[in-house]
Order: sequence, then structure tokens, then C-alpha cells
Amino acid sequence: MTYLLLIRHGENEWVTSHRLAGRTPGVHLNDRGREQAHQLAERLAGLPISAVYSSPLERCMETAAPLAQALGLPVLPEPGVLEVDYGEWQGGNLKELAKQPEWRLVQVYPSGFRFPGGESLREVQNRAVDTLERLRQQHAGEIIAVFTHGDVVRTSLAYYLGTPLDLFQRLSIEPASVSVVGFHRFGPRILRVNDTGQAPSIQLEESGQESQEAEASASPDGRAPDLGGSAP
Repeated sequence: MTYLLLIRHGENEWVTSHRLAGRTPGVHLNDRGREQAHQLAERLAGLPISAVYSSPLERCMETAAPLAQALGLPVLPEPGVLEVDYGEWQGGNLKELAKQPEWRLVQVYPSGFRFPGGESLREVQNRAVDTLERLRQQHAGEIIAVFTHGDVVRTSLAYYLGTPLDLFQRLSIEPASVSVVGFHRFGPRILRVNDTGQAPSIQLEESGQESQEAEASASPDGRAPDLGGSAP
């Protein structure tokens, strides 16, 4: 078996202020994000990980650094898992962007949408999966960690799940979460999704509407790496 650990970067001020950082340079982890990075290292350092790859953006490289240091490995920058090019939407406030007429397309028909002046989500999925396929073939029979971004993880998981890209928004990928894809001779298996080592956060609507729950992780099949903690 070959295992890909797909890890979203830790928390930063753009996440907490609900802004679309995209490829903005100089976005660093905040105090909570640095804590998450060290917790990830504690959880994962016991695995025989043979390589650590990361999107070149600072928030991913910083999340990867404690694990790589614990393993005695370098963090290898991988442009193929770079954040989405959000074009003219980069830096925007999500509440304001939600008022754009195109916003609805991102929710219901993402496979047919291109961010103004940026990438389409089909292009994001294609480049990310091409990169992951290259890495998993390069590291056949090994475990590798790939630090990247939420939409990159979600579109990649949608591909390996055989789920249409138009449904990728149903996947919840939180900061510093780990998703695991295992590969054997008959193809991929999804072994973990959005695993933070903690119980999912559940909030009840004040108006009495249906409660919203974080996505539960995929159940392991007994062969998944033990990530420590308790999977949500």
C-alpha cells in the first residue's frame, strides 16, 4: 500500500477574518496555527513517513516544518499543490463575495466556473491530481505527507472518491486536518477525511433550525495509519 496524507495548513488571520487569501504572499500562521502545526508533528511523527511535500506558500511551509524537523526530513516545495488562483477575488471578504452573482455558480456548478482572471476548479483538480499521482508513483509502498490548501484537498478527494466535482463543496476540510488516501493494486481507498484528532464541532441554530454538524471522517478499514487522537 501507498499512503498520501493530505494536510491542510494551520489557522491564520485570513481564515479567522473570513478573507480569501489565495496566493497572497506573506500570510503566516497565527498563534493557534503554530500550535496546530506542533500538534500535527506530535500526532504524525511516529509514522514512517518518507517525504514531506508542501505548497510553496508560507502558511503551508510553516505548518509542515515541525513534522519535517521531527522526522529529520526537508520540506520539499511542490508547486502542483499550490492554492487556487482566485484571480480578481483574491483578498476579498467572503461575505462580500457571496453577494456577487457568480457566487452561486461556485456552490451549484463549480465544474463550469472560472474565477474571474484566475483558474477554473477543473484546472485546479487536474493539476492537483496529476501531482499527487506523480508523487504516489514516485513513492510507491511508502507514506508521504502533502501540506496544501482546503480546495486543493477537497477537489482531490472528490476525484479519488469518484464524486462529481459539482459536489466537492460537501466535503469539509478544516485547518490542520489530515485526510488519508491509500492505494493498492486495484485503486484508491479513502481512509480518513478531515481528521483533526478531536470530536466535530456542533452548533445549534438559534432560530431552531436544523443543527449543523461538521463532516464526520471516513471510517478506517484497519489498514490506515494511526494518526493519534480520536478521529471525528
